[in-house]
Amino acid sequence: MTRRQLLTCLVSALWLTACGPQRSTELDPRFDMLAMNREITAIAARAAPARLTVAFMDLENAEVWSHYGDTPMPMQSVFKAPLGAAVLSEVDAGRLSLDETLVIGEGDLSPQLSAISSAWPAAYSYTVRELLVRAVRDSDNTAADVLMKRIGGPGAVTAWLSGKRIRGIRVDRYEREIQMEIAGLASFRPAWKDAAPIAAVPEPQRRAALEAFLADPRDTTTTHGMIDFLSRLAAGDLLSKPSSQLLLQIMGESRTGPGRIAAGLPEGSRLAHKTGTARPDLGLSPVVNDVGIATLPNGRRYAIAILMSGCRAQLADCEQVLAQVTRVLINEAG
Repeated sequence: MTRRQLLTCLVSALWLTACGPQRSTELDPRFDMLAMNREITAIAARAAPARLTVAFMDLENAEVWSHYGDTPMPMQSVFKAPLGAAVLSEVDAGRLSLDETLVIGEGDLSPQLSAISSAWPAAYSYTVRELLVRAVRDSDNTAADVLMKRIGGPGAVTAWLSGKRIRGIRVDRYEREIQMEIAGLASFRPAWKDAAPIAAVPEPQRRAALEAFLADPRDTTTTHGMIDFLSRLAAGDLLSKPSSQLLLQIMGESRTGPGRIAAGLPEGSRLAHKTGTARPDLGLSPVVNDVGIATLPNGRRYAIAILMSGCRAQLADCEQVLAQVTRVLINEAG
């Protein structure tokens, strides 16, 4: 590790300790940072020209390792975990009830992935609790957009994060906006609730739209910002104890992305996480993300954020990169 890289790791640890929940000031270093730096740099080189960013925190002592941890990356559905926290903050404040029923009209539908859109209009009424589970556990876009609208829109989520002193995460648009822009399509139409006409968009137009999306600063996160959010959620610093437990429970029930972080954990581990994925197109798997809190069989807990964009391979092969990174992190964590 170069002197600059060592200083970066130390500064990252200090920044996250200052912005996160109060912990012991004694740091008991256990990470083999030299090995992490060497092995994950090699994985990133093999994945190039994809961009790979990583942040890893021991939740017992706040020790941190990162790889380009301050680089903003497209979130995709990873944002639904902070959205869930913002919704539950409204519940904690008494401005929202988990039992409140929201009626979904045609104008509330969002593009796939959304079982709610597919089921509409046969099913159109959901409680806030049901929508929270659908959004965070199942990554349902309609559920996420309806909840976000109910609490004040994307700006309200970003404002809540800012108010909690969480830096590096910004939410700017609804899913019904983002997913159409990625494909070079106009505004979402309810007639597209099962399948948008992406194939009808000329390839040059789709490519230009995809490149613009990957370079867009909106709806991005850094891995430092994400492990700050995760660690403080785990510590109960963001929400009431019941709300913290509920969100972590829902994240623990997620079955998306089994080939990502989960595939790199030892057998018997538990993972509360949220994935983010952009639909593969034009020889790219544009966004392949996973962030979460891993609990190993020995009881040690880690916040892990791995974000990758512009992967020029099949989705399953890109997912293996996240699994490989996870194995290195766990093996070298001491």
